[in-house]
Amino acid sequence: MVFQKQIKDMVNRLEMMGIRNKNVLSVMAIVPRHKFISEALAFQAYDEKTLPIGYGQTISHPYTVAKMTELLEVKNGDKILEIGTGSGYQTAVLAALKAQVFSIEIKNPLSEKAKKILSELGYQALLKIGDGRKGWKACAPYHAIIVTAGAPVIPIELLNQLKIGGKLLIPVGSKEKQKLTLYVKGENETNINVMDEFQFVPLLAGDKSA
Repeated sequence: MVFQKQIKDMVNRLEMMGIRNKNVLSVMAIVPRHKFISEALAFQAYDEKTLPIGYGQTISHPYTVAKMTELLEVKNGDKILEIGTGSGYQTAVLAALKAQVFSIEIKNPLSEKAKKILSELGYQALLKIGDGRKGWKACAPYHAIIVTAGAPVIPIELLNQLKIGGKLLIPVGSKEKQKLTLYVKGENETNINVMDEFQFVPLLAGDKSA
């Protein structure tokens, strides 16, 4: 494999940064991140950095993807809704963990490109164009919902589409900086755990492509 050393270095770095889930580390080692970005940037694919994917969007740091995936505690067969398909890389990581992945992207060209790459690589996921803040009610309820864009407030509709015991993982805050926040839906109340600061692109409202 052309990027074998870079992939090994990335996985070692993720372990040093605190990623402990062996399943997450294993899929990070096999999902080819370089396939989800332009060939011109492929040599940077396994560095700890965001990279542009067009239309004002980026592919997240490897650590961000690994950390968010670890927090979801994905089990075989879990039904997971992803808000913000983007490049499709996070989608592929979830699919590699054998989750049932439903993913929404507001920008049609990104969704179509991600769909093509995922299909070529053999990762199964159901994608659609739409306003992610509204979720995907027809396929609810979900074991987990992961939002890969920052939001100033929690879209209540997403919490409503979780199973009892389900998790909503979303960056909450200003455009410049957000706190990664984990909501666990209970019978009568929702437990909230606010974690590290991250920076994501903003969660966009629907447009004509939705």
